[in-house]
Formats: sequence, structure tokens, C-alpha cells
Amino acid sequence: MNHPLVSYPRDPGTPASHLPFSPSVVVGDLIFVSGQASVDKTGKIVADTFEGEFRRSVENLREVLLSAGSDLAHVVQTRNYVRDPADVALFNELYREYFQAPFPSRTTITGCLPPTLRFEIEAVAVKKR
Repeated sequence: MNHPLVSYPRDPGTPASHLPFSPSVVVGDLIFVSGQASVDKTGKIVADTFEGEFRRSVENLREVLLSAGSDLAHVVQTRNYVRDPADVALFNELYREYFQAPFPSRTTITGCLPPTLRFEIEAVAVKKR
């Protein structure tokens, strides 16, 4: 799409993907971030404990937001995908380390990821001013 209010920021440090999507799309002051999972900078999945995958996914989200002119404090909505419902209590505990009150609006879906992933997060944020 070629529109003056739409951009597709990407820094060399932004996690790569071989799938057909942009890490983020900026429309005006809004930043829409595609799902971030436990992947390294080349896009290779890094299997880990739930906590390890959660932290790597949120750090990848942080990198994408930085490349788009924002940060975790400016996230207004998250969508979270947790493979095992038994991990939801830990998810809520870890989530509070990265997002504080007033919390972003949030949806959490369980039992929806392939066996290769334990967690994925997508977000909408606003640009820092």
C-alpha cells in the first residue's frame, strides 16, 4: 500500500520472519504490531519454558515498537496466545512485569498455538511524543 499516512518501519535489529507479513504497520500515530513469538533475529523459533518464550516474545515486541517510534508503555491493546491453559496464571504474573496499571485492553486465547510455540503476542500502540 502506498499512502502518505502508512509506513512499514523496520530496523536491522527487528526480528525477521520468512512469512508474508510486516512486523509493524504505522497509520498516523497508531502502530499495529504483528504477532511476536519466541524467535531469534533470523526468525528461527527458540523453544524454551513458557517464561522464557514469554520474555523473548515481549522483548521482540519491544524491538518492533522501538523501530516504529514507541515502547511498551505506549501499548493500548494486546492479544495474547497461550498454548497451555495451565500457563495462564504464570502469564498473568509475567504480564504485570511488562505492563502496569492502567493496563492495555487485552484478549487472551488459550489452546490455539502449534506445538512449536508456547506463547505469542500482538499489540496496538501509539507513537511516543
